[in-house]
Amino acid sequence: MERQIGIIGYGVYLPEKRMTAKQISEATGGVWTAEAVKEKLGIVEKVIPGDADGAQEMSARAAQAALKQGNVDPKDIDVILDMTEEWKEYPLTTTATYVQGKIGASNAWGIDLQNRCCTFCSALKIAKDMLLADEYINTVLITGGYRNCDLVDFGDKNLSMLYNLGAGGAAAILKKDHGENVVLGSYIMADGSLAHDAGVPVGGIERPVIHENAGEWMKLRLMDAEHMKVRLNEVSVSNWYRCIDESLRRSGGLTRKDIGYLAILHFKRSQHLAMIKELGLTEDQTVYLENYGHVGQIDQMLSLTLGLEQGKVKDGTLVNMIAAGIGYVWASTCIRWGKG
Repeated sequence: MERQIGIIGYGVYLPEKRMTAKQISEATGGVWTAEAVKEKLGIVEKVIPGDADGAQEMSARAAQAALKQGNVDPKDIDVILDMTEEWKEYPLTTTATYVQGKIGASNAWGIDLQNRCCTFCSALKIAKDMLLADEYINTVLITGGYRNCDLVDFGDKNLSMLYNLGAGGAAAILKKDHGENVVLGSYIMADGSLAHDAGVPVGGIERPVIHENAGEWMKLRLMDAEHMKVRLNEVSVSNWYRCIDESLRRSGGLTRKDIGYLAILHFKRSQHLAMIKELGLTEDQTVYLENYGHVGQIDQMLSLTLGLEQGKVKDGTLVNMIAAGIGYVWASTCIRWGKG
């Protein structure tokens, strides 16, 4: 029988600042009305960073919250898997080691992982596999910060799918042979034909920053908007359901009827409602992040935390986490919350 890997601590850090639907409307020059931002894009307001909310710092704050919530000694952490985005305080610095120093995890080594908005689900699988494979690893911290909202140009009509980007941090601590909050099966899939359809076109090797393009530096763009739209329409929804069904199957032959709570990323309201219906769930079995926006790979832990606070996740609830990241990657992970 496979050894169990369970979550012993978790934490979320959210900045205090908010950007409302009205402010988003104004930022688009009225192209999107405040009502359309609320009803179509599903954003009542979103979390945005304050001056002190660097991505690496938010990762450390989330890690500290998880240590406190789980009453975990930072010296017991063996590995830190950090999922902080590339947009952070200083390029080419390692966030895992920054967090290690900030929280006093003096016995841990760390590595940065990046799978865009799929990174938390991917990190859960990697952490579980490491814990099962290495007898010397007993406790793994997953943590990360995100503030890609800085890179959104509200004047770019093609970017409306990214107007919801927010800011925050989240963390989870996994331990070997812990029979509560057990991480079950995961399934991840990718489509490399979309690898360069979205991203930051200026500031890398292909287009270094020069005087003539400095205004485009660190701005998210759809670099091939037409291909991205067509390809996602062809495969995205079916890929999500494939990930969900396969992660359930890999969790001991479970099916959609076993899902008790869906920890879902934020996307437009119609898509959210359609997915809930297709899976045979009710709105009481998830939290729509309309008051937070899309905080990248933080969404899954944010949703789970809100579900616990609102009593939607109870002892024995099967939590299904889903994610998608530009590049393009889809993922689903199952967790049996509580003692099962």
